[in-house]
Amino acid sequence: MPTIPFFDRDLSWLTFNYRVLQEGARQAVPLLERINFLSIYCSNLDEFYRVRMPALLALQKIKGKKKASGGQKMPGDEWPTGYVTEGGSSLLEEIEAVVSGQLEEFGKIFTSGILPELALHGINFIYDQPVPAAVKKETNEYFFTQVLAFLQPVHLSQARDAFFPENDKLYFAVEAGGDDIYILNIPSDSLPRFYRAEGADTQTILFIDDIIRDHLEFVFPGLPVKGAYSIKITRDAELDLEDEYDGDLAEKIEKKLAKRDAGLATRFLYQPGMPEKVLESLIASLGLNKASIVEGGRYHNLRDLSAFPVKDETLSYPKWPPHKRLYDGSPSLFHLISEKGELLLHTPYESYDPVLQFFNEASIDPTVEEMYLTMYRIARDSRIAHALISASRNGKKVTVFVELKARFDEANNLRWAGQMKAAGVKIIYSIPALKVHAKVALVKKRSRQRIIYYGLLATGNLNENTARFYTDHILLTGNHDLMRELELLFIFLGKHKDPRGALKIDFQHLLVAQFNLQQQFLSLIDREIENAGKGLPSSIIIKLNNLEEPVLIRKLYAASRAGVRVSLIVRSICGIIPGVAGLSENISVRRIVDRYLEHGRVFIFHNNGKEEIFLGSADWMNRNIYRRIEVCFPLYDERLKAEIRDIIQFQLQDNIAAVGLNAAMDNVPAPAGEPMVRSQEAIYHYIAQKRGE
Repeated sequence: MPTIPFFDRDLSWLTFNYRVLQEGARQAVPLLERINFLSIYCSNLDEFYRVRMPALLALQKIKGKKKASGGQKMPGDEWPTGYVTEGGSSLLEEIEAVVSGQLEEFGKIFTSGILPELALHGINFIYDQPVPAAVKKETNEYFFTQVLAFLQPVHLSQARDAFFPENDKLYFAVEAGGDDIYILNIPSDSLPRFYRAEGADTQTILFIDDIIRDHLEFVFPGLPVKGAYSIKITRDAELDLEDEYDGDLAEKIEKKLAKRDAGLATRFLYQPGMPEKVLESLIASLGLNKASIVEGGRYHNLRDLSAFPVKDETLSYPKWPPHKRLYDGSPSLFHLISEKGELLLHTPYESYDPVLQFFNEASIDPTVEEMYLTMYRIARDSRIAHALISASRNGKKVTVFVELKARFDEANNLRWAGQMKAAGVKIIYSIPALKVHAKVALVKKRSRQRIIYYGLLATGNLNENTARFYTDHILLTGNHDLMRELELLFIFLGKHKDPRGALKIDFQHLLVAQFNLQQQFLSLIDREIENAGKGLPSSIIIKLNNLEEPVLIRKLYAASRAGVRVSLIVRSICGIIPGVAGLSENISVRRIVDRYLEHGRVFIFHNNGKEEIFLGSADWMNRNIYRRIEVCFPLYDERLKAEIRDIIQFQLQDNIAAVGLNAAMDNVPAPAGEPMVRSQEAIYHYIAQKRGE
């Protein structure tokens, strides 16, 4: 049987991050937004080395042992099977080559594009240059009154006993006094990374790094300084909890979090020009032999560009105030849902206020008896969590499933879980070996002798902060059939059991991972294949963040071979290879990168004209299909289906912010033509028209 080809997931992700980098070079993007895209590119790359690189190193080690021992095929060996470099290089070598090329392009974009344009606007950004004499008096004062208090030089010989380089923190390796090497911290975690000096006609922006470089003789008095080289160590960010199910999981995660920044070093970045003997001494003394040793730039952690200290509305995107006309003037959101049946909210084009009102109104309504919801990434200043605390204190039965294994949000989720629990909220923590990634809530109201259900089903987290820049769809509904099934799911979650091997719930409307989600999607694709075989119209449109899971990809390949037109909008990782003769010539893939992060998941099946549309939380990745509780939900209201259909059409027509993905994994600009469509802008104005604004 021939091997079915897939794009490698990590190389595919790197092509997505390159697409982000390209926005930093695009002249049509406002200057400060271009700087922000460069910040996002750097932040993404740091996370790649914290999360993916440890997995790749471990996989390489496992496969090497298996090959040496002649062991049997292991689960997951089929992925990725299709990626082979032409020169026979290893995947890790290919990744490092791709990253190296991207970083070289980053440098060109910054020095040849960003810096000259800043200068044209009277902003002198000092990059790889000495501190200008005109601002030395000011920077001297700043160094002695602010910066010096945080500096802690450590001799390298003492590093193993007195010093541990923390994850992603900034340091200098300083040659001072003969052959001595010192590690000096750059306190960007305590002070702003950038210093701004205001002049009559210009602003001068400096890195705190360069202010420290300019004063090294005061840090090392009496010692001649030969050189100072910036360094950064990236460490494994994963929490190994796969086999730890007994006891207090919250306590275990707290202990693991304390050790996260002491994880295995996966990358060591150092400044070009560092002498070889200094580099070798650092690697040996800091235990970096197993890390990727990467020559970076003069400055690391350029994700800090997100805090670039210039505010100028003319250099940023024009404001798009969120639309607020979903209410139609109704004082009660629950009354409006009862009247209309369902409401569909598209954030951030529309205000998140209806979601906040949903929980606020429920918390105070005397007829509300019970509230249930899942929380995956809780906002740091969550109004929703406050509403749940009030609801509990107002006598409601409130049950919240808090996912403690939401990467990088574990500590914040723990903090909120503790506060809610102290207020009487029933907190259910993570299910063993599964993450609950569903974005759902249920409210039960009593009206005389009967219970009325209201629910919220979403593609994005119940997080009012990310709702400002993640595009998502939120259904507020009173549909009894959907809500009864949602109640069954919450009853199941309350039992805190692994659904695999347990009695299955017979979901007829909701698609729930671990129960029926994968099977139902396969069945929906099969129906399109069957219709195509009968000569009936057939098509599939799917929008996802990531597409990786091999079983579903194979089924899409089968649909393409059967003549089904498959249109995919995949923001990031994409394992499917489009446009291959005899395999995927009927499959197209596009990516959209613009002012908002595309986050919604949408599934549209033609069904011979009786279109079925689903929204939900589930990407098609191994983790979502096999190791998470996900919920996708149908749209039944024809008005709401039309809204989603129109929004997706704008995205399929986008020829400004969209690119296509070809069979070589390249980002290919969408063909220019008329009309020019920038989908996010078109959607913003479309919703204004729909809401009568």
